[in-house]
Amino acid sequence: MKKIAVVILNWNGEKLLREFLPSIIKFSDEATVYVADNASTDQSIEVIQNEFPSIKIIQNTENFGFAKGYNYALKEIEEPYYALVNSDIEVTENWLQPILSTFDNDYTVAIIQPKILAYNNKECFEYAGAAGGFIDKYGYPFCRGRIFESIEKDNNQYNDTTEIFWASGACFFIRKEVFKKLNGFDEDFFAHQEEIDLCWRAFNEGYKTIYNHKSLVYHVGGATLNVGSPQKTFLNFRNSLWMLTKNLPKNKLLPILFLRLCFDGIASFRFLFQGNFKHILSILKAHFYFYTCLFYFLKKRNDVQNKNYFKTKSIIVQYFIKKRVIFNEII
Repeated sequence: MKKIAVVILNWNGEKLLREFLPSIIKFSDEATVYVADNASTDQSIEVIQNEFPSIKIIQNTENFGFAKGYNYALKEIEEPYYALVNSDIEVTENWLQPILSTFDNDYTVAIIQPKILAYNNKECFEYAGAAGGFIDKYGYPFCRGRIFESIEKDNNQYNDTTEIFWASGACFFIRKEVFKKLNGFDEDFFAHQEEIDLCWRAFNEGYKTIYNHKSLVYHVGGATLNVGSPQKTFLNFRNSLWMLTKNLPKNKLLPILFLRLCFDGIASFRFLFQGNFKHILSILKAHFYFYTCLFYFLKKRNDVQNKNYFKTKSIIVQYFIKKRVIFNEII
């Protein structure tokens, strides 16, 4: 049995499979490649069977989304390391070797993210993950190479191997034993920020997440839900509040939740000025779901919350007030 399983979650992505599976097959000799299909209604299964017969297929019974879709699929996989890869990822030669080397030689590392550049602009980092994720004291995620909408060019400024707070779900490596110990992704999230929640839970348990630039992939991004989607806005705002409720230290939980709700109100006014009324409704809907599920998510809290979770005081102040748009200007 090979050590690593490359698992691609798919839903109605036959075009993406045709475009991106060839690079994964070509450069993944060290892995067994699986497609976990979330009950696609297009020709995805036929495309894999007819054009990529070496790939193993796991068929979920319905569209479970990202979190539950992976949780169900990974139950059938025996390899000790998982590579969870979006269907719109192009991999490069030797992308798996640095990951395998780290997992084999450093048992303190549980999760790894590669360098993620933009498929359509390969000189720049990609929005979802870039060179590794962090979080500020109010629970706002940001990346080396991407602060809000400001994306840096790759000038080798992040050519290192370093500890990060969260790894992008676009290309997410994790030890099977850790994934199982943490009960996988939180299925209530459906999609968006479940990978940050999992990394935060791993951090609270004492595990390390790292970024390794020697592994390089290219990501299209927005292939399932584009950045301007009201549904994406709803999931991001709702799931962020749920994640904070689960993982913040006890003494910071109420004050930070209150401030985040206030910041969400400010974001609503920003959407109002932009004429994005559907996004305002998405935020209101997210808050409604948060309030109705608050006690349920309080029960999900771990016994231990690590207090040293944040990287900087406030990314909102740094970016919007002090106009610092590059990671190395903020940290």
